[in-house]
Amino acid sequence: MTRLPSIFVSHGAPTLALRPREVGPALRQVALALPAPSAILVVSPHWTSARPIVSGAPQMSAIHDFGPFDPALFDLRYEPPGAPLVARRVAERLSAAGRPTRIDERRGLDHGAWVPLQLMYPHADVPAFQLSLQPGEAPKRQFELGRLLAPLADEGVLLVFSGSFTHNLYEFDPSRPDEDGAEPYVEEFRAWVLERLSANDVPALLDYRRRAPFAERAHPTDEHLLPLFAALGAAPDSGILHHPVRSTTYGVLAMDAFVFSAQPHATSTIDSEGEAAHAISL
Repeated sequence: MTRLPSIFVSHGAPTLALRPREVGPALRQVALALPAPSAILVVSPHWTSARPIVSGAPQMSAIHDFGPFDPALFDLRYEPPGAPLVARRVAERLSAAGRPTRIDERRGLDHGAWVPLQLMYPHADVPAFQLSLQPGEAPKRQFELGRLLAPLADEGVLLVFSGSFTHNLYEFDPSRPDEDGAEPYVEEFRAWVLERLSANDVPALLDYRRRAPFAERAHPTDEHLLPLFAALGAAPDSGILHHPVRSTTYGVLAMDAFVFSAQPHATSTIDSEGEAAHAISL
C-alpha cells in the first residue's frame, strides 16, 4: 500500500466553507492527487483536552462551534461515517506509549475538521474521526505525537492536522479586503518558517517561539500552529514537502497548507501572494 502523506491545513474562519476562495480548489486538488484513504484522522485546535481523547462514533456530524457568522453556515451538514475500529487502535497506540487516551463515542467533527474535509472530500464518503489537541504541550511534544501516529499512514489513514499558519484574532477585521494583501509581519513570519521547513531544520522550528520573527504577534497563543509540528513529526524521514496553498485572508490569517509526502504528487500551488511556492526534498 502506498504511504499517505501527513497534511497541515489552515482552516481559516468558518466562512471558508461558504467562500472557499482559492483555498478550496487547491485542497480538493490535493485530495484528488492522493490514493483513496481508508480513513481520515484530524487533529484540530477546536477540540482540546488535558489528555488525548479520540472520537469513536460510528457516524460523524458537523459541530457548529462558532459564534455570529453567516446564518447559512448553520445549515451546512457534513456527515461522513466514523472509523471506530481505527479510533480504538489509535487510543491503544497512544496509551501504550504513555499517553493515556480515552474514546468519546458521541462527539462529531468541529469546524476545524469538517470545513477542510468538506473542501477536500465533498461527498463525505471517507470515514473520518478526530483526536483532541493538548494545547499546553510544547511543539516538541506535538512532534513526538506525529511520530506516534506516522505508522497509520502506511495503513491507508490520511493524517490531517488543521490549524492556522498565522492566527492573531486581535487584529482580525472581517471587512478588510483580501486585495490589501498580508501584513508585513505575516510575510516575515511565513518566510522564516518556509526557510526552516525547506532546510528541514526541525530544532529551529520546534523553538520557533524564540527564533521566528514576530512569533508572538503571529500567534498570541500557539494552539493553531501546534498541529504543524505534529504534521512534521508524522512526515516521512525522507520525502517531498509540497506547498499547495500560499494565501492570506483578512490580512492576518495566513492560509498556507503543506503536504509532507514520501513521493511527488500532481499538485500545483494556488498562490494569491504573487510568489511561487515549491516542492522541496526533505
